[in-house]
Amino acid sequence: MTQRIQQPYRVPKDTIEHSIEVNKSHFICTLARCQSSDACKSFISSIRDKYPDASHHCVAFVYDRPDNSQSYGFSDDGEPSGTAGRPMLAVLQGAEIGEICAVVTRYFGGTKLGTGGLQRAYGGSVREALLHLQTDLIVPSTEIGLFCGYQQFNDIEHCLKRQSGHIVTQEFLEQIKLTVSLPMDKLQRFKDEVIQLTSGQIQFADE
Repeated sequence: MTQRIQQPYRVPKDTIEHSIEVNKSHFICTLARCQSSDACKSFISSIRDKYPDASHHCVAFVYDRPDNSQSYGFSDDGEPSGTAGRPMLAVLQGAEIGEICAVVTRYFGGTKLGTGGLQRAYGGSVREALLHLQTDLIVPSTEIGLFCGYQQFNDIEHCLKRQSGHIVTQEFLEQIKLTVSLPMDKLQRFKDEVIQLTSGQIQFADE
C-alpha cells in the first residue's frame, strides 16, 4: 500500500494581536495555535470575554494541516454573509499555515463599509497580523514495522540516524522485530537505503 507523504508545514509559535482602522471601524485580529475544534472554541470564547462590548467577533480556523479541508471553519458572526469569515479563511489558506485560529474583533465606527469594504477589511486584518506572526516548522512523522537479522541491526540504526529517525520498540526473537519512527518525507529514502545496505534481506511489516 502506498503511503501518502505529508509535507512539513508551519504553525503559530505564539499568540499575537494586531489592530487596524478602516473608516473609523477598529479591527483587532488575534491569532493563536489551536490543534482541535474544541481548542478553537475555547480560544474564540476567550476573545469574546476579553472584548465583550465589540460589535462582532468573526472567525476563521484551520486546526490541522493546511491541506486538511476537514479542519476548516469560519463564522461571519452577524456580518453580511460571506464578508468576514470566508475572506479571513482565504488568507489563512493562502499563507499555508496550519493549526491556527484567527478572530477579528470589530468595533463599529459609525460608517458602513459595504460588502466589498468588509471583505477587504476582514481579509486585510488577518493578512497584516500574519506579517507579525512567528512560526515553527512541523515535520509529520510516521511509524513502520520491520524484521531483520541480528547482523543487519547496526546498518538499520545507521540509516535511521541519517534520516532523523529512531527506534520506538524492539523485540529480539529469532529475528529482530522493530518499530521505527521517522519524518514522513524521509520514509522512502530510509527504505531504499536499508534495502541497498542489506541486499534486500529486510521485511517491512506493511509489504
